[in-house]
Amino acid sequence: MSDPHDELCPPNQEDDELTLPRASINKIIKELVPSIRVANESRELILNCCTEFIHLISSEANEVCNQRNKKTINAEHVLEALDRLGFKDYKQEAEAVLNDCKQVAAKRRRQSTRLENLGIPEEELLRQQQELFARAREEQAAAEQQQWYSVQTATLQNAEIFQKQMSQDEDDSDDY
Repeated sequence: MSDPHDELCPPNQEDDELTLPRASINKIIKELVPSIRVANESRELILNCCTEFIHLISSEANEVCNQRNKKTINAEHVLEALDRLGFKDYKQEAEAVLNDCKQVAAKRRRQSTRLENLGIPEEELLRQQQELFARAREEQAAAEQQQWYSVQTATLQNAEIFQKQMSQDEDDSDDY
């Protein structure tokens, strides 16, 4: 006779077996029933039930996706999977969560546009950009002019040194 505990909480099998993080399940349990202690066996059972529920919904959503000749499972496939599996009570809450997610995503997209967040008109930003480009061109030209001047100065110095050496060589050859 097998232990009923083994059937409810099978030991972790292969590494490719996916489960939810225990810390997440513990946090959910603590938030839902803060004043009640939950035995480790019960936590494991809840973890396994949650994992199985996700596998079940995912599989059904995959079937819906395949029937519609789609390659990506989307939210509508998951909602239909809830319907097909008899979880109509969860469907309304899932739709509410989906709408909340869409609103958060839209808000995030709106906030991500820097131009809108700056509060500076686009014309002013363009003027500032052109001013920065002009300043950069001036600095580049000044740097090139300085480099040219340095090369010319070095060339003149080398020429003077060469001339001094030549005249010194002439003076030395006059001594013989």
